[in-house]
Amino acid sequence: MTGSSTSDAILERMQRLHPKVIDLTLGRVERCLAAVGDPHLAQPPVIHLAGTNGKGSTQAMIRAGLEAAGQKVHAYTSPHLARFHERIRVAGELISEENLARILDEVYEANGNETITYFEITTVAAFLAFRLTPADWTLLETGLGGRHDATNVIDDPRLTVITTVDLDHQQYLGETLAEIAYQKAGILKRGVPVIVGPQHEEALDVIEREAERLGAPVIAYGQHWHVTEERGRLVYQDETGLLDLPLPNLRGPHQHKNAGNAIAALRHLGFDDTACEAAITRAFWPARMQRLQTGPLIDLAGDAELWLDGGHNPAAGVALAETLAELPPRPTHLICGMLSTKDVAGYLRPLSHLALSLHAVAIPDTTATLPAEETAEAARRVGLPTSISPSVEEALAEIVAKDPTSRVLICGSLYLAGAVLRENG
Repeated sequence: MTGSSTSDAILERMQRLHPKVIDLTLGRVERCLAAVGDPHLAQPPVIHLAGTNGKGSTQAMIRAGLEAAGQKVHAYTSPHLARFHERIRVAGELISEENLARILDEVYEANGNETITYFEITTVAAFLAFRLTPADWTLLETGLGGRHDATNVIDDPRLTVITTVDLDHQQYLGETLAEIAYQKAGILKRGVPVIVGPQHEEALDVIEREAERLGAPVIAYGQHWHVTEERGRLVYQDETGLLDLPLPNLRGPHQHKNAGNAIAALRHLGFDDTACEAAITRAFWPARMQRLQTGPLIDLAGDAELWLDGGHNPAAGVALAETLAELPPRPTHLICGMLSTKDVAGYLRPLSHLALSLHAVAIPDTTATLPAEETAEAARRVGLPTSISPSVEEALAEIVAKDPTSRVLICGSLYLAGAVLRENG
């Protein structure tokens, strides 16, 4: 096989190596890493990020700041949107198909027939890709939780970052904020400083207690650094002084806090004001309140605005509502598809007073999708007029036929966002 089908075929085989999608433990990934020569032990300085919301945006901003300072940066993130290659950025560039296929094949062969999850074995592949190319930094974003996440095999990161902790993935991480925060705080390492973003008090208490146990210096929002919007500017302040910066190019008030996370990290590492400004003005992170400008869906939308967001938990719903409220007034309609594991009503409740209607869809080619009928029922419970559509395209066509100059937001899942980006070219 040639082209992208090569890596796709290997990835498909990898998905069959474990009966579960998620099975949190470190033993399997450590075994597989050893089988390929422990590439995680030969990384440039690591910045390890965990959190419920904002870790992807924060990572993108840190990377933008480091690269503006002339640094070569490896970056690992998940899930991908359109192509798996998005997960592995080698020295600033998305991994090539040739490199990805070769490394996946090597890791698959080294693993043999041993049981290992898809995320674990692809994380091993990322470490191997990074080891083969020189760089100045490695940015690692946890997949789920932190304590037993496959990325948590680095014993001596240069810095850890914990973005806002909130309720999500309770079936794996615990039912309370304290239990979830304990899992996120598992990335803390003895003596390694941690940047702590805005937190609920219950979560902050857990993080600080774990940090104290490990002797990890805490650099926390509200204590050691502050960030606010003042007269259309982002004002950041810590013990070394004040920065007056443009607003982040990633939209929404929640991105101001993510920008603070990134600036705090860069300042702690000794980077200057230019790197901090670049972090928030040059970062790009798709499907985070992204306005679509080209493609078949835009042709279909006509004079309507078309936006895309992949947030999927109640806190993300609040952040999305705040972002929508800041936009110029315009009739707004939602096209929503979600996974069956999510709190749909909790996500939609903050949006219910901002949207005129919701068109429920199933996420294409996703076994864990919530049926559109169930999304619609949850929307009705929070007061949203609702209908069911067979696809995003048909929902969009129906909306613009009735309200041609409206604002349409496609939302509810990164998996739906990925499907939209693929279909839209």
